[in-house]
Amino acid sequence: MSRTLILVRHGQSEWNLKNLFTGWRDPDLTAKGREEAKAAGEGLKQAGYEIDLCFTSALKRAQHTLDIMLEEMDIKNMTIVRNQALNERDYGDLSGLNKDDARVKWGKEQVHIWRRSYDTPPPGGESLKDTAERVLPYYKAMIEPLVLKGKTILVAAHGNSLRALVMHLEKLTPEEILKREIGTGIPIIYQFDENGEVTSVSGI
Repeated sequence: MSRTLILVRHGQSEWNLKNLFTGWRDPDLTAKGREEAKAAGEGLKQAGYEIDLCFTSALKRAQHTLDIMLEEMDIKNMTIVRNQALNERDYGDLSGLNKDDARVKWGKEQVHIWRRSYDTPPPGGESLKDTAERVLPYYKAMIEPLVLKGKTILVAAHGNSLRALVMHLEKLTPEEILKREIGTGIPIIYQFDENGEVTSVSGI
């Protein structure tokens, strides 16, 4: 029985390109982001993955990444579940600001703490710990049971919502997960045993 979970961070967004804090704001993909999504879909198709169900966030950069991937895989009429539990980390008052401008306003060290600490949120926003506290209950209630039934599940989401999932699945410490980069448009594929333990992690 195949118990497979495929995680994909959305392709490059317009605000990634402009070096802006994005969070729950809703810019779309760039041309490069669309190409990254196409490449991810093509890679999964060539590897022979057959998707049973898809999950994504409430934000269009993740939704459009998923749509493009499914198109490349020649998958039509797929059930797609969209939920803001899978949204990117909320950057609060930093949202929409250029990262360099934020460093000028608050100081390089403070912005680094907000971006790279596990449990220190920016003003009005979420820490990675806060993000995990909404992502993981949703995963355990909605996604994990399907995987354990032998389904192949594709999740298209965001750098930090996926980082929270990767931390849980790979049993990483807060220090380890903060060093982990989740590349745009690069599938991470997990296989599980009947007890829900990860047996392998791979890419394509």
